[in-house]
Amino acid sequence: MTSTETTSYHALLNGLRQSSLIVSGDRVLVAVSGGPDSTALLLALIEEGHHVVAAHYDHALQPASGRVADHVRALCQRLGVDVLIERRESSMPRGSIQAGARTLRYEFLERARTQVGADVVAIAHTADDVVEGAVLHLLRGCGLAGLRGMPARRGVFVRPLLSVWRSDVVDYLHRHGIEALQDPANSNEVYARVRVRRDILPALERDRPGIVRRFHQASIRAAALQESISGVAASTLEAGATRSAVTAAPEPVAAEMMRQLYARAGGAQPSLSRAHLAAMLRLAQAGPGGRGVDLPGGLRFRIVGETMQIVAPNADHRPAPRLEVSACDGCGEVRAAHLRPGLELRLGHRTPGLTMRPLGGRGTRKLQDIFVDARVPREDRDAWPLVFAGDSLAVVPGIAVSAEMATRAGEPSLHVTVWGIPAKVESLNSLPGEPS
Repeated sequence: MTSTETTSYHALLNGLRQSSLIVSGDRVLVAVSGGPDSTALLLALIEEGHHVVAAHYDHALQPASGRVADHVRALCQRLGVDVLIERRESSMPRGSIQAGARTLRYEFLERARTQVGADVVAIAHTADDVVEGAVLHLLRGCGLAGLRGMPARRGVFVRPLLSVWRSDVVDYLHRHGIEALQDPANSNEVYARVRVRRDILPALERDRPGIVRRFHQASIRAAALQESISGVAASTLEAGATRSAVTAAPEPVAAEMMRQLYARAGGAQPSLSRAHLAAMLRLAQAGPGGRGVDLPGGLRFRIVGETMQIVAPNADHRPAPRLEVSACDGCGEVRAAHLRPGLELRLGHRTPGLTMRPLGGRGTRKLQDIFVDARVPREDRDAWPLVFAGDSLAVVPGIAVSAEMATRAGEPSLHVTVWGIPAKVESLNSLPGEPS
């Protein structure tokens, strides 16, 4: 074995170890396409003594895709590794073929991970993929997150070979006597990534030797900065997902807060475009209430009072609203409205022409305007429970109470609480929304 071979051989295993993304005891699901990168990752994980299961998704987009699946099955049998193989039976999602294939593949990998009880799913992207991704993002226009090329971890999905070069992969397979398949799509210049790989990067390297490695180093630094930003965004959200927190944050942190809020609501990653993020950040600025931004996955971003929310339409499973009325001596319970004794109260919902003179406000106001000022989303207004005394509006729960019917602190009162408000809001009249 030559010193060159030894260095190349150890580069792949060292990169795997130094990533620290897979630890001893992890059960690892390895995404195996049959190509060099994923084959080398599978071999390296076995060599390092990890407990692995392979998974292969046949997109059924190439005439020979069935033979690729057979190759993966035979490889895993030779290595003594269990493998899950699934072939696409449904139609492709709308949009680009690459994006649709990626969506179906990751959905399969998530199902497979659950089936085998894996702790992580290992994806075999390399340093070359990082550089190609960063250049693609730069060509399209990107921020710091795009300059990373791709993150090393996203949830349970990990990429432990991002510091390993494709040349190391080839040498490693050669030393093990393994011949991997070559995906015909990797030479099809209809794809922008292929043009970057075969034309743009070689031309840059010829003109500026070493630039590919420098791109990689820039991506590593961008990844470290993005990780720091993600940490600040996460801690800010933990303190409260409020519009004031967004407006006070630097733009990169504010944008990352929106991404994390979307992910916490079940949004697929990555999915938000720059246009989505820009619209969400605009909505967080001061302005009229009741607005929202439609997001991928059937989700909607909205501002309720000071609180930012991402919700699924018609996903409100709250119980029916409930009115509780009792007598009190004018207690200081801020969760309740305090009204004159003797009123006959009932629950209802909005109808055209409702008005109220809110306590602490100026003059009589339309219910519509009260909702707008409290930034109640349009989709919640019809379901918002209202308290009536006869035909007169007495309380808009969580928002306003009638000045004509309210009592002063310490006076005998009706203690009025309403449960089942669609969303928590900030009251303009010191009457808080439903307790969380």
